[in-house]
Amino acid sequence: MMKKRILIHGIAFSPDGVSTAYLYNDIALAFQKAGYDVSVLTTTPHYNVVKEELAKQPLEKQWLGLYYTSNFNGIKVIHVPQKKFKSTFLRILGFIYWHLLAIILGLSFKRFDAILSPSPPLTIGFINLLIGKIKGSKVIYNVQEIYPDFLIEQGGLKSKPIIEILKWLERFIYNKSDAVTTIDQVFYNTIVNRFEDKNKLHIIPNFVDSDLYKPLDSDSINLDTSIFVKNSSLKLMYAGNIGHAQDWEPLLESAKRLKDLQVEFYIIGEGVMKDYVIQKKSEFGLEKVHVLPYQQREKMPQLLAFSDLQFIFMSKEMEGHGFPSKVYTIMSCKKPLLVCSGENTPITNFLEPIGCAELIKSDLLENKVNGIVDFITNVSSTKLSQMGEKGYQVIQARYTKEKVTQQYVELIDKLIAS
Repeated sequence: MMKKRILIHGIAFSPDGVSTAYLYNDIALAFQKAGYDVSVLTTTPHYNVVKEELAKQPLEKQWLGLYYTSNFNGIKVIHVPQKKFKSTFLRILGFIYWHLLAIILGLSFKRFDAILSPSPPLTIGFINLLIGKIKGSKVIYNVQEIYPDFLIEQGGLKSKPIIEILKWLERFIYNKSDAVTTIDQVFYNTIVNRFEDKNKLHIIPNFVDSDLYKPLDSDSINLDTSIFVKNSSLKLMYAGNIGHAQDWEPLLESAKRLKDLQVEFYIIGEGVMKDYVIQKKSEFGLEKVHVLPYQQREKMPQLLAFSDLQFIFMSKEMEGHGFPSKVYTIMSCKKPLLVCSGENTPITNFLEPIGCAELIKSDLLENKVNGIVDFITNVSSTKLSQMGEKGYQVIQARYTKEKVTQQYVELIDKLIAS
């Protein structure tokens, strides 16, 4: 009996060190374990390039660098060159090059039974429909972020003709795909009326690698003690992209108010807002705000174990259109959360019934800061421990990689059999 074949087509995959890559690494391995012949079509690492990961999964130049190949646990990965160009013109050219070459390379493969890809970008869904039509493949589109809604609400997209084209393209992709998955009920409710056949839309949440992300005791922490000092301070931490998706003003204002107390803030990662955070730290004299470089993924459980409380402050523009996957990793390590996000946003709706997070929903800066400072100054270590335990139990019951990736396998098995 011939193996079923699946193409995973996305903008990020191993050895790129971003959350979407880690997510789809595990999805690819789940299909491989289920007996599928898996191929991956992606870009060269350009979001978060980690030298150690590149060394473990080296890229081999093909056709004088037209594209590259690598091997991920026995899975063939094809990488189309991409870079983070500062020039908008060069970014557009790179984007077009990626799509054109993806079509050529996708059509060069043997027939696939299914093609699976995450958004963004929206256009990847159109490319897959084209390849799927020619190859006779089922096409599954995974909505990780809702486009063009996100671009419109960010204020970066104002041209009415372009908005109308993207809205048409979005509906075309939804309705021509064989199935569409999205990550939570808020996303489902937002897009379900854009479908002619609502049965095509399925909720499959994101997940966590609970083998990696697990509670550690203090003896297991092996961090640089000159940076991560063990003392009696309450330690708040954010580890991830330091960008526009996060609201940094409430954090900085809260740190100003708490500067004379035993409270320390750790901000770990890279991103376009890092210089701004460093500048404000210096301007406000925030010696207990530590801004540190990106740390390897394997160190994250130790970093989480070192902290007492993890914070996520969502920006107004992003809070309705994204769900940070770090929520799962934090919960899986038995750590509580402090979250700023509005009413009925994906992160608020997910966390509220669990009781593992202090949620601050006000839109007003003063109310946010008051809520943050009040919680930090009054919460007990016992309360934080109880919150962490609640989150951990929910992860173990519903959001491990084994449980969730199986939902992808079952959905695509069903589509192929139909």
